[in-house]
Parts: sequence; structure tokens; C-alpha cells
Amino acid sequence: MKRTLIIGASANPSRYSFLAARKLNSLDHPVVLLGRRKGLVDDQEIHVEPIIWEDIDTVTLYINPSIQPSYYDYIISLNPKRVIFNPGTENQEFENMLVAKNIVPVEACTLVMLSTGQY
Repeated sequence: MKRTLIIGASANPSRYSFLAARKLNSLDHPVVLLGRRKGLVDDQEIHVEPIIWEDIDTVTLYINPSIQPSYYDYIISLNPKRVIFNPGTENQEFENMLVAKNIVPVEACTLVMLSTGQY
């Protein structure tokens, strides 16, 4: 299973990051959550400070490109295999940085990828 870090996690059930966390959990993909506010998704804590987690396969972004630069070094330090840029989070500058570090940028919707078996 692909351990996934969701950046932009929310405890609000109407947010796509919440839905993605629940779908990943239901498919037995381990999830860690990082957001602006503390909360829970399926009894999992949303952290508000970056933590260096081990064995992150995928980072999926639900944050605006304008605030992504403060996460560049953090995400790269986790050395994930890929970073998913969900709709509205696309960022060519960051994608280029990831490619230079042999991290695959993916412009796609995590929920669609999970629903179609492409995750």
C-alpha cells in the first residue's frame, strides 16, 4: 500500500481533502494528514506542523500554489516517489524542482485516480 501524506487536510466533510483521506483509508492506504487547523478524519489527527514521516510514497496537494513555496523543501526532504497536484494546485515551478530530484509530479485528481484504479 502507498503511504500518503495529504497536505491541506481538513476535517470538513465537504472538502476534497477530507473525501480523499476517507477513500484512501477505505482502500487500506496508510494516510498522514497535515493541515492549517487541528481536527480528525476517521479518528486520524490532522497535524498543523510538518513532521518528517518515514516511507512516504505519495504526497497529494490540496493547497493553493501561492503557499506551496513554504512546503518545497519539506516535501522534497520526504523523498516521495510522486507528488499529486490536484485540480487548482498545479505549479510548474515546483513540478520542475521535483523532476530535478527524481520525484514524479502528477497533475490529476486523487479521488478520480482512486476510483479508476490508477492510484
